[in-house]
Amino acid sequence: MAQLDNRYATSGYSAQNRAGVDEGLRSYMLGVYNYMAAGVALTGIAAYLTYSLALSGGQLTPFGQALYTSPLKWVVMLAPLAFVFFLSFRVEKMSVGAAQVTFWLFAAVMGVSLSSIFMVFTGQSITQIFFITAATFGALSLWGYTTKRDISGWGSFLFMGLIGIILASIVNIFLQSSALQFAVSAIGVLVFAGLTAYDTQRIKDTYFQVAGNAELAAKSAIMGALSLYLDFINMFMMLLNLFGNRE
Repeated sequence: MAQLDNRYATSGYSAQNRAGVDEGLRSYMLGVYNYMAAGVALTGIAAYLTYSLALSGGQLTPFGQALYTSPLKWVVMLAPLAFVFFLSFRVEKMSVGAAQVTFWLFAAVMGVSLSSIFMVFTGQSITQIFFITAATFGALSLWGYTTKRDISGWGSFLFMGLIGIILASIVNIFLQSSALQFAVSAIGVLVFAGLTAYDTQRIKDTYFQVAGNAELAAKSAIMGALSLYLDFINMFMMLLNLFGNRE
C-alpha cells in the first residue's frame, strides 16, 4: 500500500478520506471478483448441460454431431473470441446493463465451446484441476493485489508470450503435435500465472481513475472481471492439458 500512501501524503487526504477510499477499493474489487466467479460458474453449468445434450448412451446425439463434427464446431470455437473483441471495443458506448448481458452471454457461449472437455478428460480429473487452478489463481491474484512492487513492466513481456501461445496453438491445429501442445501448455501456465497477478494490480490501479464516475466504474469492473476470467479459464485449460487424465 506504499503507493497508495504516497497518494494520500501528496494530496493531503485525512485518515477519514483514506478509510473511505480503502472501503471503495475493497467494494470495487469485490464486484470484479463476483462478476468473474459468477462467469466461471455460468461457464461450467453451460459446459455440462451442453455435454449432457450432446451425448446419450455413449453416442453422440444429432445435436452433438452438429456441434462437434460439422462446420458448426468452428463457429462455436471462435464465438467466445468474437464476444471478447465486441465487448472490448464497444463497452464505452454500451450501457452498464448491456455490458453485463454481453458478459453473461460470453460466459455461456464459452461454456458451450468448452463442453467437449467432458468427452476428453475424466470428470474426477476436471474437478481436481479446477480446484488446483482456483487455489493457484487465488494466491496469485492476492499477491498482485497486496504487493508493493510495481509489476506493470511485466505487461509487454506477457503480451508477447500470449501472442506466441496463440500463434503456436493455431499452427498446432494443423500439425497435431503432442510435443508442441505440451510446450504451449507449459509456457501458457507461466504466462497466465503472470497475467493473473499483473491484471489484478492493473485493475486495482484503474479504480483510482474511475472512482468518481459510477457508470465508468461499473463498466471497468466488468472489463476487469473479463480479464481475470480469461486468465482463470486459460490457466485451467493449460493445466488440464498437462496433468488431466484422459478418457
